[in-house]
This record gives sequence, C-alpha cells and structure tokens, in this order.
Amino acid sequence: MPTFIVFALAGLVAQLVDGSLGMAYGVTSTSVLLAAGTAPAVASASVHLAEVGTTFVSGVSHWRFGNVDWKVVGLLALPGAVGAVLGAYVLVNLTEDAAPFMSVILLLLGIYVLVRFSSRTVAAKVVAGPRPGGKLLSPVGLVAGFLDASGGGGWGPVATPTLLASGRLEPRKVVGSVSTAEFVIALSASIGFLFALADEPLDWTTIAALMVGGIVAAPFAAYLVRILPARVLGTAAGGLIILTNTRTLLNALDVPTTALVTVLLVLAVAWIAAIVVAVRSARRERAEHDAATAEVAQA
Repeated sequence: MPTFIVFALAGLVAQLVDGSLGMAYGVTSTSVLLAAGTAPAVASASVHLAEVGTTFVSGVSHWRFGNVDWKVVGLLALPGAVGAVLGAYVLVNLTEDAAPFMSVILLLLGIYVLVRFSSRTVAAKVVAGPRPGGKLLSPVGLVAGFLDASGGGGWGPVATPTLLASGRLEPRKVVGSVSTAEFVIALSASIGFLFALADEPLDWTTIAALMVGGIVAAPFAAYLVRILPARVLGTAAGGLIILTNTRTLLNALDVPTTALVTVLLVLAVAWIAAIVVAVRSARRERAEHDAATAEVAQA
C-alpha cells in the first residue's frame, strides 16, 4: 500500500503539470520509475498504459472547458500513433541496459523544459493567420510520438512548444489539443509494448497507481491551465526531470558518491534559482498585464 500511494502521488503531480502545460507526464513518471530501478522498456510501457486512462480523462476535461481544436488533434494524433509504435519497438530492441540512453534523452528534455519556461516568455498572443496545417503538425506528431515511446517521454515537450512558437493557435487550445491527441499516442505505444514485451512481466499495481493519481488530477489540471503561471510549473517540472535523470545517469557511470552528491546539490541550487526567477518573471508579467488593462479601461 505505501508503494501504491507513492506512485499514485507521482502520477497525480505528473498529470497536474502535464494537464496544465501540455507536457511532462511521461518524462516525470518514467524518471521516477527508472530511479526506482525499473527496466527502461518496462518503465515506458507502464507509463503509457497508465496514460491510456489519464489522457482519456484529460482529453474529456479539456474538451469540456473548451480547450480543444479537433482538427489539430487529428493532424497530430495519426502520425503520432505511427511514431509511437516505431518508438516502442526501437526501445524494446535496444541493449539490455538502456537506462543510460533513456536518461540522456530525458535529461535533454528536462533541460529544454527548464530553459523554455524559466528564461523565455511563454507565448501569450496569437498571430493573425490560419491554424497550423498538416505540413507542420504531421512531422511534429511523428517525431514527438517516436520520442515519447522510445525515450519514455517527449510528446508534450516537442509538440507543445512547437505549436506555441507558431503563434497560430490560442495557447490554451495548444495545451488542450496536445493533451487530447496524447490519448491516441498512449494507446498506440501501449499496444506496441504489449506485443513487444509479451514475455516480460509488468507491475500492474504500479500502472494502476500512476493511472489513479493521473485521473484524479486530470480535471483540475484542465481547469488550472487558465489560471496558474505556466512559467513556474514548467520550471519546476524541468528541474525535477534534470535532477532525477542526472542521478540515474551518474549511477550508471559508477560516479563516486561524493561527486554524485556534489553535482546534485549544484543542480538543486540552480533549480531553486530558476524557480525564483520564474516566479519573479510571472509576477512582473502579471503586473504589466494589469497595468495595460487599467490603461485601456481609462482610455
């Protein structure tokens, strides 16, 4: 029961961040499983099986709050499903110890998420023009789906910033559409893993715990996407991913304990500093927005 609660809390926190940002459930949950000693392919399979439930509830929740553009969902999901199946088979057929490989991918994704949200302004305006089409969405879906299954995460970190950067879709609909399309990716990757890992035992208690935690958080996350500073949540998630996977990678390289602790402490201090910067930036942006609104009201 204590283990179930721990993984349920991990799933809850991961989904709360993912549903609010359109990213981080996979990389966060997979990082936790790898840190607990789970084999890479089994970790990714477990997370994707849990995501079948969490992404379904998340998608319905985002739809209910009006955060979904269904055309974007379709153009992302179909090539994403193909990429996810390919990624599942690639990961299963890697060498026996693929943990360092996955940790490198997750570490890079964590750095990207941290930098993306701590030092740059999250897109807040929509540039005039048509919604993103297949020329953008199909390659993004294929790459994001492949990376999501092979690296244990990557759907959101690839798809969400790309669509935000395009400036052609309202930010809340970027998050909602990416989160909704993820159901198809999770289902496709899960089917691929179940066939590829037919002889590999899965811990269904862990899968259930991650799913339960994610399902509980999904409706709240879909609502919070409108009210919480994405900058702060993204910075927090990125730092957690970096710390967890740096630890896994350094352990795989047999780095001495003293050096390991030193590196983690340095990263922790940098993470805290990034969160402080993110909080201050979010407050400043909020103040500037309120001031601009007040000027418009007085004019």
